Amino acid sequence: MGGSSGGSGGSSSSGSSSGSSSSSGSSSGSNSSGSSSGPSSGSNSSGSSSGSSGGSSSSSSSSGGGSGGDAGTPEPACTQAKAVCNADNTGCNVDSYYLYDNQWNCGGSTGNDCGPESAYGCNNPDGTVAFVVQSNQPAGNTAVLTYPAMQDNFDNPTLASFRSITATFDETSPHVGIYEVAWDCWFNDQANELMIWVDNYNQTPGGSRVASGVQIDGRSYDIWRSGSESNGYTVFYANTTFTSGTVDLLAIFDYAASHGYMPAAATSTVGQISFGIEVCSTNGQDASWTFNDYAVTTN
Repeated sequence: MGGSSGGSGGSSSSGSSSGSSSSSGSSSGSNSSGSSSGPSSGSNSSGSSSGSSGGSSSSSSSSGGGSGGDAGTPEPACTQAKAVCNADNTGCNVDSYYLYDNQWNCGGSTGNDCGPESAYGCNNPDGTVAFVVQSNQPAGNTAVLTYPAMQDNFDNPTLASFRSITATFDETSPHVGIYEVAWDCWFNDQANELMIWVDNYNQTPGGSRVASGVQIDGRSYDIWRSGSESNGYTVFYANTTFTSGTVDLLAIFDYAASHGYMPAAATSTVGQISFGIEVCSTNGQDASWTFNDYAVTTN
């Protein structure tokens, strides 16, 4: 559940339309993540199925930020001093990606009184990107409030037109409150939402568990589902937390398409691939998530 659309910044030819929305599947009093409203789109549309964004997928173990200080202690990959964009309930471009601090379930008619949150992003010398999210959300809250994330937007190529879609990442999370670090991917003009949870802290997927121990690319996932093939929400929940590495996204997407979780690969279209955090609570404390060496590579 990536949250409501309506992102700001730039024009986009992505098929994931800015400004459309639907209701969230999670409500206050339940920490279940459900089907959300559609994604926002920035100005970083990949344009076609061959649009590689963000450099090589072989860099997941490098810091990307060089070393600093007289003692030779490595600097964080992304600091405010290095940031190329800052977002606070807004979005901005980081290389070919779009960083959007999506506070979709805060204020106004939501009835949720959210705390402060912001994000900033950096370009790495190796072609990857990095970003940092800082948030302070109320203790005891169980509804998903925000989804700050790095987006890669597409012009609706068919899933079958890709030979590979891989992503690399390295993340550190605060282990406080309720949240999960996850990909949130949108297909078929936002009719199908697919999430990949890699680092969960006290959160539960929406829907029902429909499969357990599914092996994909050397990792085991449980699958949670709600909705239908033509309009549904699917979560691939990693049975073992992992906070860095390379993920074969296309293998997961193809599995979903071939098992009726969304239309077949020949007809399903790709709108957006996002990676970030669904934040429910930080127990009223300042909390930070750091993402280094992030890249999505397509062929």
